[in-house]
Amino acid sequence: MVMQWLRRIIIGGVLLLVGFFAFVWYANFSATRAGKGVLFDDVNDVPKQRAGLVFGCSEKLGTRDNLYFKYRIQAASELWHAGKVDFLIVSGDNRERYYNEPVAMRRALVKAGVPFDQIVCDYAGLRTLDSVVRAKKIFGLNEVTFVSQKFQNERAAYIAKANGMKVLGYNARDVEGYAARRTEDREVLARVKMWIDVNITNKQPRHLGDKEEVPE
Repeated sequence: MVMQWLRRIIIGGVLLLVGFFAFVWYANFSATRAGKGVLFDDVNDVPKQRAGLVFGCSEKLGTRDNLYFKYRIQAASELWHAGKVDFLIVSGDNRERYYNEPVAMRRALVKAGVPFDQIVCDYAGLRTLDSVVRAKKIFGLNEVTFVSQKFQNERAAYIAKANGMKVLGYNARDVEGYAARRTEDREVLARVKMWIDVNITNKQPRHLGDKEEVPE
C-alpha cells in the first residue's frame, strides 16, 4: 500500500516536471516563431516603416562599455541613415536620478549623426512589454520596427502581435562570452513571463497616461 502510494507520488512528480519543461519550451518557441519572417540582419532587407523603437539598456557595466548598448545604437543609426525609418523612439528606464537610458541613447544617436528632433524619448519603458504597448497606446503607432538583439526582438514581436501591431525588427549585433551566456539564461525565463503576461494576466505597462506626439 505504501509502495503504491509512493509510486503515484513519484509518477505525479515526474509528470509535473515534464509538463513544466514542456511549457517552458513552448513559451520560448512562441517567441522564436513570432520573429519568423519579420526580423532582419541586413539593413538593406528591412522594409520601410515610419518609426523605429530602440530598446534601452545601461550604457556602462561598471567602468566598461555595455556592448548590448553599443550595438543597438549602431543598428539604430544604420536603420535611420538607410532611410528605413523617419524617426526613432528610444525607450528605457528612468526611475533613478542618475540613471536615464533614453537620454543616454539619444545622446549616442546624435553623436552617430541622427538628428536630435528625430529622436523621441520614452522614459517609461521599464521592460519590453511596457515599451511595446506604450508605442501603440501612448505614441499611437500600430506599425513599428524594433531595434535590439534578436532574442529581444523575437520577444517584442510576440507581444506586439498579441496587441494587433504590425511588426518588423532589425537585429543588432549579438554579444559573445560570459555576459551573453548569462543573458541567454535569463531570456528563457523572460519568455515564460512574456507568455503568462500576454495570455493569462493581460499585463499592462506600469505607466500609461496622455498620448504623446511624434514627428510627422
